[in-house]
Amino acid sequence: MAIECLIIEDDQSAVKIIKKLEYDFDQISFDYITENQEEALNTILKTRPDIIFINIESEKINFLEFLYEVSQYAQGMPNLIALSSSKENAYDAFKYNFSTFILKPFTEYYIRKSLTSFLEKYIPKQIESICLKSNKDFQYLCMSDIMYLQADNNTTDFYMSDSSIVNAYKTLKVFEQSLPDTFYRVHKSFIININYISRIHFGKSMCVIKNKHKIPFTKTFLENINTINTILSDNALYILK
Repeated sequence: MAIECLIIEDDQSAVKIIKKLEYDFDQISFDYITENQEEALNTILKTRPDIIFINIESEKINFLEFLYEVSQYAQGMPNLIALSSSKENAYDAFKYNFSTFILKPFTEYYIRKSLTSFLEKYIPKQIESICLKSNKDFQYLCMSDIMYLQADNNTTDFYMSDSSIVNAYKTLKVFEQSLPDTFYRVHKSFIININYISRIHFGKSMCVIKNKHKIPFTKTFLENINTINTILSDNALYILK
């Protein structure tokens, strides 16, 4: 999960302390701009940061206007962290719904604490299994053991790595919206787990799962196929036949 962090601050010593932590929080990407309202808003709309550190006492930013613009045009309100050299600005920070107020000068401890708090609260827990419930029967399927799903009218068949097939009385679309990002729909009747792909044949519009199962793909889902191929290619050694 890539997390974008934007620092809006003219104080270079403060910026340096914050950016120093990028080596400890490798899941967070840090970017920095000066206190320019138009540039800040443009960057926010362009990069859609998850976290914003901002100098709340800046005379170059109209915060009521700034926060209104962010709330109106950004997709989801970012986690706002106020930086200030005066305790008197703490009230304004919480009035503007900032999550944290940090008094300057600060040490990296306060930044680390804020980032750790964000990660604990906002990073979703990885789902490791799916539960198929029928009356008093609860069947658990490990996500990593699911090779692919196939639609069968209004039901779905799960093809497992141990060669078993498990039936669920839900449509493929229901599962498409809930599965983790290792699963891609490649056909109106198929969702595949990219961890089991052994071959992609663009000429025949076909994926091969575990060197055995031939799964067709259609032009409708060609973008997904290209994404899958890019992901697999990034970790592959190329050798011409």
